[in-house]
Amino acid sequence: MYRMLSLRQFQQFLAVAETMSFRRAAERLNMAQPPLTAAIRHMEETIGVRLFERTNRITCLTAAGEVLREEAHRAIAQAERAVALTRRAGAGETGSLRIGFVASAVRQLLPILVTAFREQHPAVTLELEEAPTARQIAALLDDRMDVGIVALPLPSGVEHRIAVQTMAKSQLVVAIPVYHPLARAADTPLALAALADQPWILFPADEGPGLHSTILRACAEAGFTPRVAQRAVQMETIIGLVAAGLGVALVPSLFNDMPREGVVFRELIGTGAPVPYETALAWRKGNNLPALKAFIRTDSADSIEK
Repeated sequence: MYRMLSLRQFQQFLAVAETMSFRRAAERLNMAQPPLTAAIRHMEETIGVRLFERTNRITCLTAAGEVLREEAHRAIAQAERAVALTRRAGAGETGSLRIGFVASAVRQLLPILVTAFREQHPAVTLELEEAPTARQIAALLDDRMDVGIVALPLPSGVEHRIAVQTMAKSQLVVAIPVYHPLARAADTPLALAALADQPWILFPADEGPGLHSTILRACAEAGFTPRVAQRAVQMETIIGLVAAGLGVALVPSLFNDMPREGVVFRELIGTGAPVPYETALAWRKGNNLPALKAFIRTDSADSIEK
């Protein structure tokens, strides 16, 4: 059984094959001639064939030597490619990345991040999944997702296992059916307390417990507990239910920049307001995936104030 040749042996053979001289090949390799001559003789003994025709000097390659020259070039090129690909993977330039996102991120943050990341790392495959914050956190902890775009604050009890990087800071505004009396004077802020007697559309507490608690706490400061008439998971669905006249809802202020037929958005003032809304990147602590590290440090991954 033949022993495998090393890359060093391939390099030594090619130096001799290209110069047709042990002396010049030794100079190219920065080594003495006798060890090089011995190395080529050892290669021939290992393979079991002569690689060079020679008398007192090399005259040409044998047929076996011609084959080895081609294969040695391929082996070295493949080894160099393997090193380059490994370095690219280590720098987060290849591989795949599983990204979760809350629905509101589709309107601004997700396109910015994904576009910037793909420009810098086009070889990384992105797997995108829309999911509420609580589902993303569970997926991150179970290693079914690498990074999520979530709404803060996080559910209690996960802070020691999940790292976050705040991306966007804004506030919640109230969405009101267009024909509702509270929709008048849309350009002026509305006291949060004015919503005390209204039917509310709210997402389930287990889908976004941190933000859900923030809303309830703000309402409590304003002196009331919201009367929930309908529940929906996605913000777009919630706004659609508002447009249908089923109640009022608090939604991220970015929706105020994209008018929706049948809905008026008003800023909030007074006790309990403003109600903060922060979006962040979240990932499991200890996840050293290079593509994740590259995504976190994407040039556009700076806080966005709105």
